[in-house]
Amino acid sequence: MQPRSFSLLKVFLALVAFALTAALNLSAQPSEKVIYTFTGGSDGSSPQYGLVSDGKGNLFGTAGNGGMNVNCTGCGTVFELSPGANGTWTFKVIYSFTSVNGDGSGPDGGLVFDGQGNLYGTTIIGGSSYQGTVYELSPKPNGTWSEKVIYSFTGGVGGSFPYSTTLILDAAGNLYGTTENGGAYGFGLAFELVKGSNGTWTENVLHSFADKNDGGYPYASPLLFDTAGNLYGSSPSAGAHDYGNVFQLARGTGGTWAEKPIYAFTGAAGSSGPIGGLLFDSAGNIYGVSSFNVFELTPGSDGSWSEKSLYTFAGNPDGAAPEAGLIFDNAGNLYGTTTDGGVHRGTVFELTPGTNGAWTERVLHRFQANGTDGIFPGPARLVRDSGGNLYGTTSSGGANNEGVIYEVTP
Repeated sequence: MQPRSFSLLKVFLALVAFALTAALNLSAQPSEKVIYTFTGGSDGSSPQYGLVSDGKGNLFGTAGNGGMNVNCTGCGTVFELSPGANGTWTFKVIYSFTSVNGDGSGPDGGLVFDGQGNLYGTTIIGGSSYQGTVYELSPKPNGTWSEKVIYSFTGGVGGSFPYSTTLILDAAGNLYGTTENGGAYGFGLAFELVKGSNGTWTENVLHSFADKNDGGYPYASPLLFDTAGNLYGSSPSAGAHDYGNVFQLARGTGGTWAEKPIYAFTGAAGSSGPIGGLLFDSAGNIYGVSSFNVFELTPGSDGSWSEKSLYTFAGNPDGAAPEAGLIFDNAGNLYGTTTDGGVHRGTVFELTPGTNGAWTERVLHRFQANGTDGIFPGPARLVRDSGGNLYGTTSSGGANNEGVIYEVTP
């Protein structure tokens, strides 16, 4: 028979172990915090198009409205967030759009860095023809930035309204993107901007969408390069079944490009309306989101592609209506957001692959019903830092209901 004191010690040690396990589980729970709340004044408002990191921990993004320019108080801003001590962040507007003298207005799209530290983005309107612009922001030694419109869309066959697009760069420094309208048929186009030796940029239309099998209105779908230099994108409408498609733009000789739909969504089991941009894995599979699900496209030996739904959102308390492209972590997990679901304010989620090809979803954050931590993350793709923290924006919510920048620790 064991002494009573020994039995009590065993009970005590068991309780300590339970408490430690509970504490570890609690500390491992995902958490969200707002790192900046927009006021709708000189800082801007409606930051719904994602962030980009400079690799030094600083985050850059756009706000579609607001701004400090006296000639245009609602033209939008480009901003920088710099991390400080004890989890603090410093916010700075690096440019306010004016919509005069050919400047743009409404930076309704994301940003991309080139190798020299310059930023490139688009505005939905403004420019010399008021059909939208592509702009460059260059850092100065004194910490300020200078802005230059490098291309003004002309409308018509040249395209107009590059809405909710994020540009990409090739190795030569040329820019690629889409416009929602214009082109030869009026349903948008994919374009290349080629940089000349004298600092000018020339537009090359890669494809004009006809709103047929090729797709139409390529909204909120950044283009993506494969290792061979071909481009991929998605169209949320048209296609062979009128539920949108994923397409390839193959580079030909003499600067020509050929567009080929590689998968047409059927509308079955939530398979419709691809949006938000695509993502390759190391094996050449493509990942993206549609109106209701996360999908994977796998290439076949005959050039065809097969689609598989990895996860279908169920709505409250799960997410609903994803619009943002996905990102990977180093372990192969996928991260994204939904614009609805949760408690009807949107979610941040993680998808983990299993050994049998199934994926498990975990909701990392449900934006609160009162909106204080943000509402509707929209098409803003997340960005991940070296510590695994996720950063994003919401177009509304926060203390002033003008949008927020948030951090989620998985």
